[in-house]
Amino acid sequence: MSKNLVIVESPAKAKTIERYLGDEYKLTASVGHIRDLPASTIGVDVKNQFKPRYVTMKGKHKVVAELKKLAKDADNIILATDPDREGEAIAWHLAHILKLDPDSKCRVTFNEITEKTVQEAIKNPRSIDMNLVDAQQARRILDRLVGFELSPLLWEKIRKGLSAGRVQSVTSKMIVDKEREIKAFIPEEYWNLDVKLRKNNDELQFSARYQGDLKSGKVKKVKVNTKEEADAILADIDKDAFSVHEIKKGQRKRKAKPPYTTSTLQQDASARINFNSRRTMSVAQQLYEGVNIGGHGQVSLITYMRTDSVRISQDAINSVRSLIKNNYGEKYLPKKANYYANKSSNSQDAHEAIRPTHFDLSPEYVKRSLTEEQYRLYNLIWTRFVACQMVDAVIDTVTLDAKSNDHIFRTKGETIKFSGYMEVYNEYLSNEKEEIPELEEGEALTCDKIDAEQKFTQPPARYTEASLIKAMEENGIGRPSTYAPTISTILARQYVEKDGKSLVPTELGFLVTEMLEENFPDIVDVNFTAEMESNLDNVESGEMEGIKVLEEFYPDFHAEIEKAKDTISKVEIPEVELGEKCPKCGEGDLVIKVGRFGKFIACNRFPDCDYTDTMNYSTGRKCPLCGSEVVSRKSRRNRIFYTCDKKGKDPDCEFISWDLPVDDKKCETCGSYMLEKKRKSGDYIYCSNKECPTRQSKKSKSKENEQDKEKSINEEADDKE
Repeated sequence: MSKNLVIVESPAKAKTIERYLGDEYKLTASVGHIRDLPASTIGVDVKNQFKPRYVTMKGKHKVVAELKKLAKDADNIILATDPDREGEAIAWHLAHILKLDPDSKCRVTFNEITEKTVQEAIKNPRSIDMNLVDAQQARRILDRLVGFELSPLLWEKIRKGLSAGRVQSVTSKMIVDKEREIKAFIPEEYWNLDVKLRKNNDELQFSARYQGDLKSGKVKKVKVNTKEEADAILADIDKDAFSVHEIKKGQRKRKAKPPYTTSTLQQDASARINFNSRRTMSVAQQLYEGVNIGGHGQVSLITYMRTDSVRISQDAINSVRSLIKNNYGEKYLPKKANYYANKSSNSQDAHEAIRPTHFDLSPEYVKRSLTEEQYRLYNLIWTRFVACQMVDAVIDTVTLDAKSNDHIFRTKGETIKFSGYMEVYNEYLSNEKEEIPELEEGEALTCDKIDAEQKFTQPPARYTEASLIKAMEENGIGRPSTYAPTISTILARQYVEKDGKSLVPTELGFLVTEMLEENFPDIVDVNFTAEMESNLDNVESGEMEGIKVLEEFYPDFHAEIEKAKDTISKVEIPEVELGEKCPKCGEGDLVIKVGRFGKFIACNRFPDCDYTDTMNYSTGRKCPLCGSEVVSRKSRRNRIFYTCDKKGKDPDCEFISWDLPVDDKKCETCGSYMLEKKRKSGDYIYCSNKECPTRQSKKSKSKENEQDKEKSINEEADDKE
């Protein structure tokens, strides 16, 4: 019998902590939340101070029974769930089902899972922080009230399966508003005038762009708006009379960026390693909860990944300064540690920034023990943190003005004089590739080429996941734990879709946003939502009670719901015509509709004609059986598969696969076509023939499993509505 039962959220986290505690401790996991509001009813008594009704979640009854059994045999129960609102709420629910007094010293927290931190936390338990619990509960009830009262209205007025939410709806509106800006944008013409110059008798060319003229004695910036203006300037330039007007040399320092918070990690992971926000948080959680490192056992590699603080512990500063001195030398180590200020006044400074926990475990050292995506994210976190404690980079700058008949053309160059933190964390210089030769003022130049190029001003860029998260944080929308789930939700609800990395609102997204703007303006108001978030932060700090937040919000919201039931008319989602006749009835036209599972093709004579087909997306690959194009589709379970478009030589072609065929490549062993499997750890090519010796030599599933797989792809590929 174990004297002490320690409960955490995940088995991986339990395994990591277990190695730091003795045999007198038993580690187990709740596997996330165990209780929540019921799924089928609102679960909140709005007439009784918004009292919630919690139930054991589906699939958690066995977990609860096992926890009760273990608790019965323990002398002491320690709740070591995550150090945030959600973690505190899980601890409170565990205390309830295990009949623990929340005021007893049953709660421990830590921002990193290391031997020292875990053992110190175990020695200093505290009571459950009811302010944190109250804040989480108020947020959960707010979200339930909005979702349960507003979503059915969307089902009735627009389409079943839709949802609205306190954070997701305002986030959708931000994307819709950006698209409105883009559509309203009126391009303006302008012209770039560029010259290719070089030092006389030198082959090294450099580019310079027109800035203006010297007619007033100093450079007057001139914007060239029309071809006529461009032609007039070109006519006044003497190609053979270019010389150096002025050279300005300087030096600047570039400081390292702060260590990562949740939002900056998600932004940088998108820009540098092409991870979306959900993938970033999933992999970060794996690194936090623990990975089996050869020779070290189960190790947590980073601090807690949901944080908006850039604070760094003194122990971490001491460790990383020692690493910098030993690995890079004294010249890379500042005399004093670099400290960074939190941007937001609401930052939870009890948390630390996201950083490595073991400075003896470098990315290269642990690479063999990590998956490819774990390594890439860990390397990003490691390099950013080490860099944040290094000296500034020193950049040499040069600005050169060349002139011809008092017309000025300018070029700028930058070179790294001393790498500083950039020795670890590489950042591009804006003009790094422009090499400017050594020149003197007044020196003649050779002009090899003059170009005039018509350009137009560009509309604002669409949001990407990275820029949306940045905007959400700047506007106070959501918190570190909600950025990724919010984006996943609006994509899943088809309010937004991806075009490459860009987030584009769908017609459905426009319709829902317009309805909410007209009838529930507060729900999609950025300032209102930010104020709600601020109020929840005040609940967490003890400055406000959760019930007050609910009482201030719900009456007006409920009145708007009741009014809208009678005043909002049914909204029809417009259908997009494809310009093709229905192949089944021959009378109707094919249109694109939006259903529960996404867009699909249908006959506009429905219900008289029930023809449907899935949407096709070009892959640029050829069918290995008939030579037609291979298209990608989505199954009923939203999985991508590939099939022949059947518009070529063989309308009855049966090619279908989870993986893309490889053009013009045959198996060297059996001659069958090859397929390309995409995996997180890297893509690889394999033979499509299941009987090929190249496949038999590898571990394969049983014949029954292969048959089940074939059956599943054909079942999932069925037309969806």
